Amino acid sequence: MRARLAFALAAFGLALAGCTLRPLYAGGGSGRVAQTLHSVQVGPIQGRAGWLVRTALEDRLGTRGDPVYRLEVELDDNITGFGIRSDDAVTRERRTLRARYRLIDAAVGTVLLDATAGSDAGIDVVGSEYATVAAEQTALEHLAVEIADQIVSRIALYASRGGTAPAPARR
Repeated sequence: MRARLAFALAAFGLALAGCTLRPLYAGGGSGRVAQTLHSVQVGPIQGRAGWLVRTALEDRLGTRGDPVYRLEVELDDNITGFGIRSDDAVTRERRTLRARYRLIDAAVGTVLLDATAGSDAGIDVVGSEYATVAAEQTALEHLAVEIADQIVSRIALYASRGGTAPAPARR
């Protein structure tokens, strides 16, 4: 029984050693990924949703010094009503926030990364209009953070893979 356990542990150890997993943020603050993230400047984004996403991006990127990259983001914010009662009143809404973003080499103007991010949230429509508007705004705040996290994660992945070849656009 001990021999089987030892064999199983040895086999697991060999399989794990052959794994190609690498830490994304290897090197800490001086690693390639952190340096890339710190050198991204976020361009202006239209509207309240744009302000929320831009603020969240700037918080996560922590731009320092002269930017090497420029990030351009276009948002599509949509609220759709569903869950309709017999008197045609909407009882539920879905707020969807989608972003198309491009990472651009600031010196040359070459698009290095062209991708999308998106998330949605459900909102209960209640009798109080104030409560519904507050729920819509809270949902937007959460969606902006989610979108920013997706964008930063994708840029970090791009940087960890060398960041030399343009990535294909996803739609």
